[in-house]
Amino acid sequence: MAELADLASIGMLLGWDQLVMMPGEGAQARAQQLGALARLTHERATARELGDWLGELDGAVLDELDRDIVRLARRDWERARRVPEELAVELARASTEGQESWQLARANDDFSAFVPALERNVQLARAHGECLAEAGESRYEALLGDYDFGLRTGELRRVFGALAVELPPLVAEARLCSPRRALEVPVAAQQMAVAGTLRRLGVDAASWRVDVSAHPFTAWIGQGDTRLTTRYSDGDVESLLSSLHEYGHALYERQIDPALKRTNLGHGTSMSIHESQSKLWENHVARSPAFAEVLAGELGAGGFSVAAAELHATLVGVEPSVIRVSADPLTYPLHIILRFELELALIDGELAVEDLPAAWRDGMRRLLGVEVPSDALGCLQDVHWGAGSFGYFPSYALGCLIAAQLWEAMEGELGPRDEDLRRGDTAPIQRWLGERVHRHGRRLDTIPLIEQATGHGLEIEPFLRYVRPLAER
Repeated sequence: MAELADLASIGMLLGWDQLVMMPGEGAQARAQQLGALARLTHERATARELGDWLGELDGAVLDELDRDIVRLARRDWERARRVPEELAVELARASTEGQESWQLARANDDFSAFVPALERNVQLARAHGECLAEAGESRYEALLGDYDFGLRTGELRRVFGALAVELPPLVAEARLCSPRRALEVPVAAQQMAVAGTLRRLGVDAASWRVDVSAHPFTAWIGQGDTRLTTRYSDGDVESLLSSLHEYGHALYERQIDPALKRTNLGHGTSMSIHESQSKLWENHVARSPAFAEVLAGELGAGGFSVAAAELHATLVGVEPSVIRVSADPLTYPLHIILRFELELALIDGELAVEDLPAAWRDGMRRLLGVEVPSDALGCLQDVHWGAGSFGYFPSYALGCLIAAQLWEAMEGELGPRDEDLRRGDTAPIQRWLGERVHRHGRRLDTIPLIEQATGHGLEIEPFLRYVRPLAER
């Protein structure tokens, strides 16, 4: 188990390097390296000896922790065994090459240049889904299990269908009550504010790295080695949100029970729970009026003076836009609903890759009422499909829902967080999340973890309660 955990960390390190440090012409060699690592990982994960050891443990008397280790090991082994080694290697190579193809296509606003790589990734994803699918599962549902084990496509249709009905009327009202306000913040001030804010949260140079990448992400390489990235754009405030978003991912991994380190339980349980942690810090901390006082102070220290109320209005202002990562908290889930619909259609064969740009434009008109001016600002804006990550997108919207649910449960126990946030004191939030969510690692799947932390299953009402005030001011 420890060896597989180490191989995963090596893969994450190589992926971080590719997106942060590696020169573009290294892509072909990196694809071969990651392919070799995927082959080695697949050999270890599917070894007959591992199956024999698991068989010997049937009926054994184990403590609770060991039972969970064995249960997850059996599940992982059985899923891995369904995927041929050559397919696993090809998936890794296609992911690396697809990301490089995506970067070039996006930079040049040339979707046609990306079509061959995306067609390859769709074909491989279909093959992967067919290998993983159990009786009664579709290919897409099987792929979903890699990111959120136990969730079902039907449940996603139900939740997203309800959001698609509830959110557009709120968006129409919020555009009038809480309009988007521009705030021209220089990059230098953003950099100072991001650094100062992250220091308040415990980010230091001894065990963290903070870098810049085309698409913000977090990598957890090992104990004492956490790496998050953000990006800066002159005259914008997205970096303030994305840095706290990525901090939420990082904190999750850092607060997992040390007893689980280098075991198959020693990581976050699912992408939906991971996204709930990043969205909690982005939406409920960074976008709170109380914490706006902290952020305004940090911007002031960086040479940009702004009132906290003005900054807060900028961070929560509602205006449908074409870009997901800069979307306001109310319209954000609608971006994810579109991606869910499109990737499901791609995997099911109902949408051809070459027709994706037109379908994207149609969906943006229907869900958000906006026109997409270019493919770079449309279907090329996200790296996920270039990386072969089909089934990942739903976690972003689910993360918004779960974050709101967790926040309500937290305030129900600890009381309102406003006074602490106004002082920049997030320690009680960190401790509560560590106890209720983080420490469990993979011991609880998505729905059981939500139930354990909040006393309820997945709900949309807490999120609606969070965004409705934007339409009532």
